[in-house]
Amino acid sequence: MAMNNPGGAPGGPGRHGTQDFARQPQDTHQSIQHQGWWGTTTHRHHHPAPARTHGRPFQPVWNQPPPRRRGVLNVILVIVAALVVAGVLLLLSLSLGPSAFVLCGILALVPLGICLLGLRWIDRWDPEPRGALLFAFLWGAGTSVVVTLLLGSYVVELLGTAFSTTSPEVIGPVLQAPLVEEFAKGVGVLILVYTRRSHFDGPVDGIVYAGTVAAGFAFTENILYFGSAVMESGNVSSLVGVFILRGLFSPFAHVMFTSLLGFVLGYALSRGGGNGRILGAFVLGLIPAIAGHMLWNGGTLVLFNNFLLFYLVVQVPLFVAAVIAVVLLRRSERRLTEARLGDYAHAGWFTPEEVHMLATRPGRSQALAWARSVGAEQDMRAFIRTGARIAYTRQRLLGGRRDADYAAEERALLEEATQRRTRIFQAASAVL
Repeated sequence: MAMNNPGGAPGGPGRHGTQDFARQPQDTHQSIQHQGWWGTTTHRHHHPAPARTHGRPFQPVWNQPPPRRRGVLNVILVIVAALVVAGVLLLLSLSLGPSAFVLCGILALVPLGICLLGLRWIDRWDPEPRGALLFAFLWGAGTSVVVTLLLGSYVVELLGTAFSTTSPEVIGPVLQAPLVEEFAKGVGVLILVYTRRSHFDGPVDGIVYAGTVAAGFAFTENILYFGSAVMESGNVSSLVGVFILRGLFSPFAHVMFTSLLGFVLGYALSRGGGNGRILGAFVLGLIPAIAGHMLWNGGTLVLFNNFLLFYLVVQVPLFVAAVIAVVLLRRSERRLTEARLGDYAHAGWFTPEEVHMLATRPGRSQALAWARSVGAEQDMRAFIRTGARIAYTRQRLLGGRRDADYAAEERALLEEATQRRTRIFQAASAVL
């Protein structure tokens, strides 16, 4: 592995027989149409990469205490959200009874696990902070459920008055539920926009945060639906049917709806702008989220008489389209990382081989395998994460975002990457 060696072990791993990453990064001046969703923001604000000055003493930036003000707020939000979830689950336990609650909770973990695994796959390239994801899940599982229950009856009355000739069977699931539920989930995503702005880089981040909120909501809702099936029928067969339909046939339903809102918010944030743009994107993003939810809920009530036909003709194609869209967005993330780190390679912060290593999945895998063999896996993982953060920080600078001091963040991340590299070489020198 060829890496810059600013004062670390002489020679580096490449001189000890480790295979170099020979592929060169793509041209960073590629045309905008080949860059992806981030292309239109790339050249909006000229910001050259800072020159690499050799011999500059770096401080151990990862040992510095993080800013406390925003951290305290995030901790408070997680605690409050967790208390709300505890209250909601307690009420469900009292309503269903301990035995039914435990059974339904275990069953609800199945679709939840499927959703979280899918979201983790989406989030693999530049993982979001665990604290932010925890808040997203807790908001969905607790607060959004409470908001839905509190507003639901009022919205039903308003819709009933406005659509007096429409059947209540349509107003409830097809009109009221999508409106209230998507709004309740969306507020949690909006909170994350303001509290985790520095980690909200684009559509993929929006999909991950919104999908996690939706997964939490679906978890609690599934407990409620499974419990209702047990309470109404008094037998297990009805519960099995509901579990198959909700837990196995359509576990990603809520995730798909709310992810549309997350996509729009993430795209708007990638282009910069203030509160007006954010709130406008929130309202705009609610439209496809609500529409998709309405289509899903109203398919067998309004469009199709046969659920299996509706599932094959509408639900499966929508899911396939969502997967294809996510795959394309993840490829765009990789291209962004390679292009932005290429800027720093020209300035001397990274070698071309390092850019390839940091910006490709095979490169990352090979680097981690080598680092594991010399006892430097944790530092290599941190080096890879820092590389991704550097790329996205530069993209924010080029896009003109002014919601934080990204120039200072850029410098700190570059220093951290340099020191991580030194530690990797030191570990390699002690072994090889």
